[in-house]
Amino acid sequence: MFLAAAADEGAAEAAAADPIFNLLIPLIVLLPLLGFAVTAVIGRRLGKQAHWIPVGAVVASWAIAMVVCFTALTGGFGEEGRHVFLYEWIPAGSFSVDAGFLVDNLTAVLLIVVTTIGMLVHVYSIGYMAHDPGYWRFFAYLNLFMFSMLLLVMADSWLLVFAGWELVGLSSYLLIGFWYRKRSAALASKKAFIVNRVGDVGFALAIMAIWVNTGTLDIRESLRVLVEQGDANPIPLAVVALLVFAGAMGKSAQFPLHVWLPDAMEGPTPVSALIHAATMVNAGVYLVARANPLFAAAPSVLVVVAAIGIFTAILAASIAMTQTDIKRVLAYSTLSQLGYMFAALGSGAFTAAIFHLMTHGFFKGLLFLGSGSVIHAVHEEQDMRRMGGLARKIPSTYRTMLIGTIAISGIPPLAGFFSKDEILGEAFKLGFPWVWAIGLFVAILTAFYMFRLMGLTFWGESRVDPHVEPRIHESPRIMTIPLWILAVPSILLGIALSWPGPPLGPLFGSTEPGLLHHWLEPVFREANELLHHGEAEYQLFGIDGALIGASVAAAAIGGVVAWRLFGIAVGPLRGRSRPEQVRALSARAPFLYRASLNKWWFDELNDLLFIRIGGRVAAAMWWFDREIVDGTVNAIGSVTRGSGRGLSRVQTGRVQNYALGIAIGLLVMAGSYLLISGR
Repeated sequence: MFLAAAADEGAAEAAAADPIFNLLIPLIVLLPLLGFAVTAVIGRRLGKQAHWIPVGAVVASWAIAMVVCFTALTGGFGEEGRHVFLYEWIPAGSFSVDAGFLVDNLTAVLLIVVTTIGMLVHVYSIGYMAHDPGYWRFFAYLNLFMFSMLLLVMADSWLLVFAGWELVGLSSYLLIGFWYRKRSAALASKKAFIVNRVGDVGFALAIMAIWVNTGTLDIRESLRVLVEQGDANPIPLAVVALLVFAGAMGKSAQFPLHVWLPDAMEGPTPVSALIHAATMVNAGVYLVARANPLFAAAPSVLVVVAAIGIFTAILAASIAMTQTDIKRVLAYSTLSQLGYMFAALGSGAFTAAIFHLMTHGFFKGLLFLGSGSVIHAVHEEQDMRRMGGLARKIPSTYRTMLIGTIAISGIPPLAGFFSKDEILGEAFKLGFPWVWAIGLFVAILTAFYMFRLMGLTFWGESRVDPHVEPRIHESPRIMTIPLWILAVPSILLGIALSWPGPPLGPLFGSTEPGLLHHWLEPVFREANELLHHGEAEYQLFGIDGALIGASVAAAAIGGVVAWRLFGIAVGPLRGRSRPEQVRALSARAPFLYRASLNKWWFDELNDLLFIRIGGRVAAAMWWFDREIVDGTVNAIGSVTRGSGRGLSRVQTGRVQNYALGIAIGLLVMAGSYLLISGR
């Protein structure tokens, strides 16, 4: 053990001293930026070969990221990670901000998700977008999106994080509205951009508050000072934490800023996969996880985070149950799973949140790309009511999507089971039983709506347009190979990241923490100490085993109900679609069914408050500004100008007129004097 520790320490010192990482780390970020710039300039001339530059840039970035991540996660950079200083970005007296990158273990696990899924989305897009006239522009935007997210994840200062944050918003606007001639896509991109700006105001105010409190925008130094000063901070920690969380709510689409994410489905399907699995929606989870000491020092805010997270989870899951658009089901699924992650963060289970972020990234990327393959096969149809019976016609897509469905449903031994079970178990043991109870119900709904999706899409009799059905075919390999690659971590990642810890480790006598816990322990150590989280003994045949059993039972209940209603195939069992029972169940609770189908009327509420009422208030204020404020100012100007013109008539420029005026004035004065004296 001593020799191994000494070897690890020596490796860490060698890696820390190796100057090659000062070059490699910036290249992870800069290569996609270079790919974007070159493709934007010459992409149109390259035509259908335009993908080579952006795909090559992302593949190179992924390869370098894997080297850097391996070094970081094996202790090569030590517990503090590797910091790369680039240059002094803003020198302005006492306000000085450096540009640099920080790679610690939290950065490393995010890099694995972002670069791997991003690379596979780029490859998949070669087939999916092959016939689109904006082919080169699409790949340029994808590279910009990758650069933005990598900048956000690797930045060493809050201001640089904010730069990446805003660029992610810009990239999403460009990609959601990629088909800008399509009105719904243009409106969706505008909606995403505006709603995200609401959250961004909170994050911007948080950065200002951090500067006021600490005098620095370096992430680690500012967090250290904030926690050390505690109540002595000019702006209370709880206020700063709430402002940071407001920013996270916008990017990760938490209630009430969740309304933009389902509409983002108007963009091309690879964009949906990139937003939901690898980039944008993960940014909010990362932000709260990165600021973990701040939130741990303000435990009241953690309760708010947990409450909003678990409410978003159940709200989105309830909506997903009745949606008929295959991509929108997955969109609400993402909202629900993000709610799980924030519930974990709010419970203080930071590692569990990142665990679910990783597993969710892979199986949600698989599901979205799989849905794109389905849409491609049925000639752009997205309504599941016009599908059915596709399992035999597109077998690769079906099998990989089934793997993703089992994973997200939390059925062992696939990846989603391990991460979701850890969230629920940690919430219960850390004193948040209400999060556990609601989360368990959400697990039932998750399994139900995902197996419903599989039943409506792949099983039962075909409901495809008769003119389209003869032309249904499996997607090309350039699209199916990424699906199979994503299927591997969807199966194995949960086991790999939890081993040799629970739940499997104790079966083999292991008492060690899981691999991901080992990696992230230095990152979350201070927060765990502030929250007084100790190491509890794992009881496989006690409370922990009971919690696992409840989690598995929840997934089984949801899956079985869907199997009974929508004709799901489970091994040798073949369910039979029962539309009459579905209609009967809907009729028993008409309000709940309509509420779910209409997304609890949040879009209508937003339209009423912000478009109609807000529009009328804005119009009234515009009238007041124009007629009253501007009218008053203009009236004063008009009176002054009129008076000047009237007086200017006296100034004729003729001396005889002036003399006459003087004479008349003297006569008036003399007459007045005589009149007064005569009295």
